[in-house]
Amino acid sequence: MIITKTPFRMSFLGGGSDLPEFYRQFPGATLSATIDKYMYISSHDFFERDQFRFKYSKTETVSTVAEIEHPILRAAVMRLQLEGGLEVSSIADIPSGTGLGSSSSFTVGVLHNLYTRLGQFVVKEKLARLACEIEIGDLGEPIGKQDQYAAAFGGLNLISYAADETVKVEPIYLEANVRRDFQNHLMLFYTGKSRSASSVLAEQKSNMMSREKVSRLQKMVEMVSLGCRLLHEAQFESFGRLMHESWLEKKEMAEGVSNSKIDELYDLALAEGAFGGKILGAGGGGFLLICCSPEKRLGIKAALENQGLDLRSFQFEQDGSKVIYAE
Repeated sequence: MIITKTPFRMSFLGGGSDLPEFYRQFPGATLSATIDKYMYISSHDFFERDQFRFKYSKTETVSTVAEIEHPILRAAVMRLQLEGGLEVSSIADIPSGTGLGSSSSFTVGVLHNLYTRLGQFVVKEKLARLACEIEIGDLGEPIGKQDQYAAAFGGLNLISYAADETVKVEPIYLEANVRRDFQNHLMLFYTGKSRSASSVLAEQKSNMMSREKVSRLQKMVEMVSLGCRLLHEAQFESFGRLMHESWLEKKEMAEGVSNSKIDELYDLALAEGAFGGKILGAGGGGFLLICCSPEKRLGIKAALENQGLDLRSFQFEQDGSKVIYAE
C-alpha cells in the first residue's frame, strides 16, 4: 500500500495571472501558501487483477481505462499506462469547491502515489508540470497553474509564469516568529457555500481579451512583489490593505467572483477592524480569508459567526506532497 499526503493552498495575491490567456502575453505571478489541510491518496493491489476500483465520493469498479468515470483518475492511469489489479482511494480534510485548490491537490497526490507505486521518484517540478498537463491539457479545464505548483512544492512561495510555459517557484523564507505572527493575523472562515472554479474562471478567461481586464490583472501582478516585501518586513497591516486592494480589482474580473452576500460579510469584517481579505480561489463561495490585527480577532469572529460562518483553524505547512506510507 502507498499513501500520499498533499496539502491545500491559500492564495493571497496575483490569482488569475496564472491563466495562459494572460501569461502568454504578460508575465504572471502569484503569492500563495500551503496549509495543514490535506488530500490523502491510497493505492494497493486490487484482488481482481483484470479490474480497477476507485473510491472517492462514489465507488467505481471497471474493467478498462476507458470506462473510468473520474476524469483525473482516467487521465492519470492512461498517462502512466497502468493495468488492472489496482485500487485507489481518496480522503480529504476539506470538501471540493471551497477555493483551496483541492482538485489540483488531488491530481498531484494521485500522480505522486502512482509513480511511487511504479518505483519511480518524481521531483516536485515534474509532479506539478504533469498535473498541469492533465488538468489543462488533457481535460481542457479553464484553470491556471498556481494550484498544482503550490501543492507539489509546499510552503510560502512566489510563483512566476512565463510565455514559454516555464514556471519558477521562489520560496519566501520568513523567520519562525514572523511566520507565526503572520499566521496570527489571518482568519479563515467557511461560508458554507461551494462553487465550481471552472465556471468562474471560464468567464474570467473570456473577459481576458478586454483591455480593461488585462490592465486590472497587470496591476494585481505588480502587487505580488510588493506583498513579498511587506511580508519580509513583517508589515502585516499594509499586507492586509494590499489584499483588500487586490480583492477590489479581482471582483471586477468576472461577475461570479463575488455576490451580495459575500460583499455583506466582507464589509462586516472591515467594520470590525479587518485590514482586508478575499474569497479564496476563483471566487463565488468557499472560504473567506481575513487579515486583521490579533486584537481584532474576537470581534470579527463573533460578528461573522453570528452570520453563520464557521472559523477554521490552520497552520502553514512547508513540505508539499509527500509519501507517508509505503509497504
